[in-house]
Amino acid sequence: MTANARPSATAIRRADELSPTEFDQVVERALARIPRRFRRRLENLAIVVEPESPRPGLLGLYQGRPMTHRSVFEGFAMPDRITIYQGPHERMARSPEQLEQMVADTVWHEIAHYFGMDERQVRLAERRRRTQ
Repeated sequence: MTANARPSATAIRRADELSPTEFDQVVERALARIPRRFRRRLENLAIVVEPESPRPGLLGLYQGRPMTHRSVFEGFAMPDRITIYQGPHERMARSPEQLEQMVADTVWHEIAHYFGMDERQVRLAERRRRTQ
C-alpha cells in the first residue's frame, strides 16, 4: 500500500462490526471447512445465526436428536438446529482472523454434537484436533 492509498473499508473494519450478512458468510466458510465426508452426512439440519445468546458466553447451541440416537424406522422429524451466536463471537475476537477461527471451531463443535459426541468427547476431540 502506498502512503497516499486508503485501505478498503473491509481492511479497516474490526471483527465486531460485521453486518448480519457478512457474519452469515463467515459461518458458511466455517461450514465449508468441515471435511466433505461429514458434510455429506448432514441431513435435516438447520444452521442459523442469532444476534445474541440466551446465556452469557454461549457461542453456539445444538438442539436436536444426535445421529447416534436415531433409527431408520423413524418417520418425519423437524430439523435439528445449530445456532451460532454472532454477538459473543464478535466481542471475544480480537481480529477478523481470530473471528473466522472461533466461528469455525464453534461450528465444528456443534456438528460434533449432531454426530452424537457428548461434551466430554467433543472437548477431547478438540484437543486432538489442535495438536495435529
